[in-house]
Amino acid sequence: MKHDALEKNVGLLMALILICVSFGGMVQIFPLFFGGELSKPIPTLKPLSAVQLEGRDIYIREGCAVCHTQMVRPLQFETARYGHYSVAGEDAYEHPFLWGSKRTGPDLARVGGRYSDAWHVAHLMDPRSVVPVSNMPAYPWLFENTLDGADTAQKMRVLRTLGVPYTDDDITGASEAVAGVTEAQALIAYLQNLGLDMRGYGEGP
Repeated sequence: MKHDALEKNVGLLMALILICVSFGGMVQIFPLFFGGELSKPIPTLKPLSAVQLEGRDIYIREGCAVCHTQMVRPLQFETARYGHYSVAGEDAYEHPFLWGSKRTGPDLARVGGRYSDAWHVAHLMDPRSVVPVSNMPAYPWLFENTLDGADTAQKMRVLRTLGVPYTDDDITGASEAVAGVTEAQALIAYLQNLGLDMRGYGEGP
């Protein structure tokens, strides 16, 4: 039986599985390379400032993306709670993207401007002081650690090679803009920027 022979020949079976998976992957991935409109930045998109960029790195370092997504799905109950669903163009400058896959805490894609800086300070110092049912840990060390901006300009240069439109002036003033800023201030600056570009796009919140 040909079918039995195929199942007993592990090498051939693996090769055919690989071919099938590769074909399926190409069908999904290749159109993205030729459909530039899918990844074209939305007209209102702006690159992160030096302080916000450092805040994003702190967000990644502290594992915030493990519990918080940054991707609003196009479902009514999600858009009612968070605002306009996520579109590819708003993440065109994200390297890496922080969509996430698990929500232990709420989605943060549209959190910018929804709370005051003082609220974020309290939330990072003692989450339960503002959200009694929160199981988020406190991050007091973010208020003790200060950034020096030594690597900020280089980060921006690298991102420029990936298509983020940082200017020479942005890069030249990056270290000075970041020096002396606490990690908490940088993280809050990043959070306060999330979703603001979408407010000038479509049906933004």
